[in-house]
Amino acid sequence: MRPTPAQDHRGGAPPPVPGRPSGTVSPTRPHPDAADDPTAPDPEGPVTADDPSLVDADVPAAVGRVLDTVLHRRVARARAVDDLFGGDVAQRVADFTRTGGKRTRSQLLWWAVRACGGSDPDTAEAALRIGAALELLQTCALVHDDVMDRSLLRRGRPALHADLGARYAATAPAADVDRFGEGAGILAGDLALAWADDLVADTPLPPPTAHRVRSLWSDLRTEMVAGQYLDLHGRLTAAYTPQRALRTACLKSALYSVARPLALGAVLAGAQESTLRALSAAGRDVGLAFQLRDDLDDLYGDPERTGKDSGADFRQGAPTYLLALARSRARAAGDRTALSVLARAADGTATDRPGLGEVRQAVTGTGAPGVVEATIRRLVTRALRCLDDAPLEADAGARLRSLLCAVADTGGTRPDPCPPPDPEEPQR
Repeated sequence: MRPTPAQDHRGGAPPPVPGRPSGTVSPTRPHPDAADDPTAPDPEGPVTADDPSLVDADVPAAVGRVLDTVLHRRVARARAVDDLFGGDVAQRVADFTRTGGKRTRSQLLWWAVRACGGSDPDTAEAALRIGAALELLQTCALVHDDVMDRSLLRRGRPALHADLGARYAATAPAADVDRFGEGAGILAGDLALAWADDLVADTPLPPPTAHRVRSLWSDLRTEMVAGQYLDLHGRLTAAYTPQRALRTACLKSALYSVARPLALGAVLAGAQESTLRALSAAGRDVGLAFQLRDDLDDLYGDPERTGKDSGADFRQGAPTYLLALARSRARAAGDRTALSVLARAADGTATDRPGLGEVRQAVTGTGAPGVVEATIRRLVTRALRCLDDAPLEADAGARLRSLLCAVADTGGTRPDPCPPPDPEEPQR
């Protein structure tokens, strides 16, 4: 189970924010990271735009500009502490973050701000900085996830911990190098988390807004760790139910990836409490829909489309809702063949573990994929109805709806008619 919506990676540094000439900086609002490092070069353009509508044209690029500025200075500080640490760890964290993905979380935050009426330059700058912090938090999550999963690849390249281990492969026995790489990967994730926290703490905000933002940020971090722990626990014990699998998905993906970024955007824009609740509820449902789609893609998806090997979840014993539901339905139907296949698939020590085709056949035979598909449609329909009830700006609200549909992989359209209620539907 992955902690990120979409296969996120964009090659190279992001382009400049459209509409502003390169090399210009706002004369009235210096960047909060600039004053403490006078030796750093000027950024290649503005950290933010005085007109937030200019950011609308390319939100990932604008967030990338903030990351370029912040990470340049963070790596310089790390090298000042120790050049080896700065080059081995800090630079890798910066490169991983800068060249990373569709920046879905920061886009969700931005469009929540805009949909809730946020339009002044100070709010825009705060949104971009906290969006950049979300990207650093995602770096922490992915690097730690690769260590825990013992994944050697990430985005078609060596995972950060594997890359660090390979650098010293000739200096020690393989087992020691592997242990070193894993330990260094944990430290790299910790560094990304520290930088993310610093960025949030250093963002200028009015006192009431600052308190609410930092409270949400604290909740987000705790929920992310809790979801990761439940995932590990489920893999170890294999004692997970569909309800427990949904709880794990909610904490590890739905809240962290969608609901909390939307809530942060609403708070930054000064939205009413009812609007905040509507966005949070919509985000939770879309986040769950994303994770359920990811579960289906893991078992049935084409690697050319999904960007990852098929069957990784069942090979790792991941407690996904799809596999838990299939097991529950097989047990209810007395399908001993399917139960045997699923039990052996979850047992990492089994000598006769089934292949991908056998697991697919067993899961399909339980009818679980159809239930999951119907649940995805129901969740997205419910989420969009939540947005219908919120007083959102028309154009930005439409952009937010399209983005949420893209996250849930529904093709950007409302998935009506809504399927009939199902007794196994996840509840809020």
